[in-house]
Amino acid sequence: MGTNHLTLSEACDGCLLYKAATGKSDHTIKGYEYGYDKLKLFIPEDTPFASITRAKLITFFAWLQNDYIATPTAGVAPRPARRLAPKSVYNIHVALSALWQWGVEEEYIPANLIRSIAPPAFELPTIDPFTKEQIQALLKACRQSRAWKNRATTTSRRATADRDQAIILLLLDTGIRRSELCDLRISALDLKTNSIHVGGKGKGRDKKERICYFGRRTARALWRYVTPRLREARSEDPIFVVGPSDTPRDLTPDHLRRTLKRIGDRADVPNVHPHRFRHTFAITYLRNNGDPFTLQILLGHSNLEMVKRYLAIVRSDCAEAHSRASPVDNWRL
Repeated sequence: MGTNHLTLSEACDGCLLYKAATGKSDHTIKGYEYGYDKLKLFIPEDTPFASITRAKLITFFAWLQNDYIATPTAGVAPRPARRLAPKSVYNIHVALSALWQWGVEEEYIPANLIRSIAPPAFELPTIDPFTKEQIQALLKACRQSRAWKNRATTTSRRATADRDQAIILLLLDTGIRRSELCDLRISALDLKTNSIHVGGKGKGRDKKERICYFGRRTARALWRYVTPRLREARSEDPIFVVGPSDTPRDLTPDHLRRTLKRIGDRADVPNVHPHRFRHTFAITYLRNNGDPFTLQILLGHSNLEMVKRYLAIVRSDCAEAHSRASPVDNWRL
């Protein structure tokens, strides 16, 4: 097949195959697929890859931001059609840049045209860590159900109390991602050293494999949840499961997300999701004089960019504290 005859869809398939072979995570691959599907929707005739011009790509990004209407399909409840968020358009720009760079390296095209098109600007989401009181309310909501409808002062102990408390404490104490928590196996847990072997979110050379540590209270919660299963569990079994004890199923990231949201609803704590525990761990770690380079390793980040965002929040804490405690201002010198 000549280089000029490679179609857009063939280029997309080839790039995805290469990215999978080099160890990119499933999440990254799906992100690339999402971006490529949008470009194929805009250019439905499956044109030769090398014939796509910079002007065509500029028109594509303008269409994405001004004319394309996304119709969400995930979830049970229907959601209204809406325009893509600026961050989504930015992610598509990143995905297409990877495609064009692959084309350059494979000598299908002479240059990465995407790099000559500025990515759309977007605002980073606000980082809102949990407070101590909110965590206490969540832990309480793990134990007790809502009040009975016919007995306003009566609650029941929840069957999943030990599991859910262990999940919350482990997320908060380690900052691991939701996919990493769901992938944890019995063999990864070491209650002698209060540590857990985390597989990371990637594969191959992109794998963020590491050891994460937790405190005594988290260790106690994990011991209480895991011990009843150890007689029958195999080392490769997941730590966190759902369903009855005789036929347990793996805890999936989506089930974890829904579980935490329901706990938040019972505790009257808004916006409870797995990544917020990661933010809370990182910011609290830095507020307690933790080293940012060690934090990068514990979080499994490949660079310090996200840690710098956490540092900016902690520094603003210091500035606010000084404005309240300034001796010159307080003494009115």
